Amino acid sequence: MSRIHATAIVDPAAELDSSVSVGPYTIIGPHVRIGANTTVGAHCVIEGHTTIGADNRIFQFNSLGAIPQDKKYAGEPCELIIGDRNTIREFCTFNIGSPGDIAKTVVGNDNWIMAYVHLAHDCVVGNNTIFANNAQLAGHVHVGDWAILGGFTVAHQFVRIGAHSMSAMCSLLFADVPPFVMCQGQPAAARSMNFEGLRRRGFSAARISVVKAMHKALYRDELTLEQAKERIATLAADVPEAQVDVDMMLGFLGGVNAQRGIVR
Repeated sequence: MSRIHATAIVDPAAELDSSVSVGPYTIIGPHVRIGANTTVGAHCVIEGHTTIGADNRIFQFNSLGAIPQDKKYAGEPCELIIGDRNTIREFCTFNIGSPGDIAKTVVGNDNWIMAYVHLAHDCVVGNNTIFANNAQLAGHVHVGDWAILGGFTVAHQFVRIGAHSMSAMCSLLFADVPPFVMCQGQPAAARSMNFEGLRRRGFSAARISVVKAMHKALYRDELTLEQAKERIATLAADVPEAQVDVDMMLGFLGGVNAQRGIVR
């Protein structure tokens, strides 16, 4: 108990590991579980059916686990699930899920989430992402591993943001962003692929060449999406190590909503 500040209010039913630190004036509700070595700063509110893993650093003034901003919500026991080793900076708002989707909002591991980020109901965020200040996700948005959202990026509901993609500051995402794509604009348009990010993550030159070929098929050769998918399916024939990248791209493109499409 010495790790919980005297002014914090922690419901007796909450489950906190003995190593959890809670700052002044923070409020933690009865259905909250927090794992080992997580630190919670001052003036936070953590409520709802919220599960937080180990080694997270949650800064002051965060609201985690509040009900969704959805008029259809009627008090169902939906969830917020946060993994391990995440950094959550000041004034972030993560809502629980809604019964109209998967009933949970999920944040994976090792994410770096800066100030004023909003995750609406039923968002799913992968691992090793970076959300710059004021990135905002509407409901049901899915974000892949290693994605980077520039400051003030706004994603429309149900948009999918692929792994290793990147948005520039003030981008408006009304369509899906395929893996590896760098986009910018209002609405966002594809500009290139995130080649420098791939190099930093250890992608070989051969794998990056296949990513370049995928970019060409999607954006340079005036192919329909179906024609681009057919070409992309052949790209790993001579570069077996890139098969995982091809499969990821094809899996993503296979889930594109025809009305929403991809950033162009």
